[in-house]
Parts: sequence; C-alpha cells; structure tokens
Amino acid sequence: MMTLVQVALALCALAARAEAFVAIGVNYGRLGNDLPSPAQVVQLYRNNGITKMRLFDPDVAVLEALRNTQIDLTLGIRNEDLPAMAATIEAVDKWFATYVQPYSQDIVFRFIVVGNEVVPGNLANYVLPVMQNLQSILDASHLSGISVTTSVPTSVFGTSYPPSLSVFSDESKEAMVGILGFLSAQANPLLVNLYPYFAYASDPQNIRLDYAQLNAKDVVVQDGSFGYCNMLDAMIDSFFWAMEKVGFADVDVVVSESGWPSAGKGELTTTSMAATYNQNFVRRIASQAGTPKRPDAFIEGFVFAMFNENLKPGGVEQHFGLFYPDMRPVYPVFPDVH
Repeated sequence: MMTLVQVALALCALAARAEAFVAIGVNYGRLGNDLPSPAQVVQLYRNNGITKMRLFDPDVAVLEALRNTQIDLTLGIRNEDLPAMAATIEAVDKWFATYVQPYSQDIVFRFIVVGNEVVPGNLANYVLPVMQNLQSILDASHLSGISVTTSVPTSVFGTSYPPSLSVFSDESKEAMVGILGFLSAQANPLLVNLYPYFAYASDPQNIRLDYAQLNAKDVVVQDGSFGYCNMLDAMIDSFFWAMEKVGFADVDVVVSESGWPSAGKGELTTTSMAATYNQNFVRRIASQAGTPKRPDAFIEGFVFAMFNENLKPGGVEQHFGLFYPDMRPVYPVFPDVH
C-alpha cells in the first residue's frame, strides 16, 4: 500500500501533468477603452481554442457575437442589480427575457452567476433571493442545463490555514449557509476566485514561490494526513473543509478566477512569472486531478483575464491579461493550440 506521503506526491505529479487538453475558461473583462470589438474577441477565443468564456455583466453585442460558436458562456448578473432583482421576480424575468431567452437556442449557457464577490458585504443577503427567483424562471422555461450560482472570494473565511481549520467568518456564515443550501439542492457548484499571487505577494519571505506558482515537486504544507505541493489545491480544500463544517460536503467548486499579473509590482510581477503561473494553472486543470481532501473531485477553471484592462485601478490590476488590447499575446499560455 502507498503511504500518505506517496499518495500526496502522486497527486502532485498528476496535477502537474496534462495528458490531454481539457477546455479552459478565460474571463472576458471589459474595463478598458482600447479593447477590440466583441466579434474580434470571440474570434480570438476561437483561434486559441478557448471554449469557455466568463462574462461579468451581460452585453448584447457580446451575446450576438457568441451565437452558434459553441463557446460555453458563464454569464454574470451585475452586483448593483441585485437589490431590485431580489425584490421582485418581475425584475429577474425582465433580465432573463433580455439576456438569456433570445439566445438560449444559439448559445451554450453554462452558469449564471448571481453577483461577483458580494459575500461578505452589504449585498450578500440579496444573492439567495435572486438565485431562487432565477431558478423558478429557468424551471418554467425548461432550461435545466443552466446552473445558477454565485462567485465568492477567500475573504468569506474567518480562518483558512491550514485548510482543515477553515471556517466561514461570522460576517459570511449566514449568507453562505443559505447559498450552499440552494446549491446543494440543485446539485450546482460554488464558484470561487482564488489567487495564490496575492498570498505570495503579501509574504514572499515565508511562502515558497514554487508553491504559489503551482510547480513544487515536493509536499510543502502538511495538514494532518493531507500533503500540499501547490497553494491552489490548499485553497480549494479550504472551501471543501468550510462547506463540510456547515453541513454541505456535497457541493463542488469551480475556480472562476485565477491568474498572475505580468507587471505592476516589480520583481513579483514579471512576464515570466505570469506565464509560469498561468501555464501551470492550465496544466493543473487539464490534469483532471482532484485535491488531497477530495481526490475524485473534478475541478474546472477560468484564467483571469483575457486582456490587460486600462480602466481598472492602477498597479497590478491592469496587468492580468493574456493579451494586449491589440490582441498580441503577452506571453504564450496555450502553446499547443493553433
């Protein structure tokens, strides 16, 4: 029999090896005044073999460009629209009738994401009512293939290290329990935004770079019987542990954002480091490996983001793009796709 250390190292090796290309999603952020047209962007996805798009807010021009492309779409509801949509199902029905129903035969809607990173926060209690209203409309429309969910950051935790001690914060717990109850009943996953970069940048003296960049060859963090060779797996398992502790061990996760900036913070944000992280992230997702806590879990992932966006706050936030606005690659991420 394999020892626990051997099992951990086997998971590390599997997570680092992609036997076959698995569709990777990329976030299409649009906070730039120099970005290409939606039609050009959709063609850029297709040229690079990217078959999953996450769009943070609905836009008719983007939806029109996506018709009959076979690009799976994860479509977001804007945070500022949540109060009105929670108050009345008519508001949700209007949103659905504008942005989903006219395209439902021509676009593969994978997820509808009710708010991005609103838990914790003053909009958190609006998420569940909107999810419930939207699910009622989807059921009535017989669109069972669309999963309703939301996307949350690691700030939902009160404690997140080591993973086995993870718990939701007092501020997040009530909203998260309601949301997880909905997701469990619908067999839908929770979307989570995970950035090893920010953890590393906050403490580069004590966090190994290869652990943050997903390419360590040895177990770096031992948590009881579970060994971690990369920070992404530890972050995912933090969610599995926290969800289990509030009674929802059956909810899966999708990594809805992850990336590394190529500029903005000196030697911590070089093009080479960004390329290394995102290439390793793509390999990690493509490996179809689970995590130490859930070896059989199927983990999907989205890279953040398609473009450098010049209207985002200064510093690293403007430099997460895989492509410049003129559609030149910042660095190669999909070298085997033509």
